[in-house]
Amino acid sequence: MRVLLVGATGLVGRECLRLLIAEPAISRVVVLARRPLPPAALAPKVEAQVVDFDHLKHAAVFPKADAVLCALGTTMRQAGSQQRFREVDYGYPLAAARLALAQGARHFLLVSALGADACSRVFYNRVKGELEAAVSALGYRSVTIARPSLLLGDREEFRLGERILTPFAFLIPGRLRPVKATAVAAALVDAAVRDEAGVRVIESEEIRPAERLGARA
Repeated sequence: MRVLLVGATGLVGRECLRLLIAEPAISRVVVLARRPLPPAALAPKVEAQVVDFDHLKHAAVFPKADAVLCALGTTMRQAGSQQRFREVDYGYPLAAARLALAQGARHFLLVSALGADACSRVFYNRVKGELEAAVSALGYRSVTIARPSLLLGDREEFRLGERILTPFAFLIPGRLRPVKATAVAAALVDAAVRDEAGVRVIESEEIRPAERLGARA
């Protein structure tokens, strides 16, 4: 299986790349990222391409893959505006999904978020929900959507909220409890290998058991 990984430099994307490299069923991983991968993240079966996501327009030169795993995303603080946030979290993934489908991809796997709802009054949740709906309507044989709660892991940037909540994560109710990025990645890579037809949503409380898969890899 050939997998296209879109966004391999973020928290979940890094873990997805690690697990894809370790997975025997994956023969090739093509990475599209906004910046070069560190040498430690590379492997013989990895092909890394630095791209400008504002200019993903040409299907003829877009990499071919059986499955596409999209871990692109930003925050309102990083984006700086709602318009820019929507471009990164909606426009970029949808453009990649369309181009990959035109090149024969059959399975699209997406890192979304808890509470994603196209009808939500919350801007963040609404954008995530609109992306889920748009991708699901493209015509992929398979669509897998992960909706994690607060993500835990070693981020490059400091996030005060995560530092405060992490020691008390076990006190938070099940569906709201933070999940490790390794578990999200493990759930998606497992779904990619299984490659079951249809649209599947993996809610946050379903993701946590996948942590064991990520730890073994």
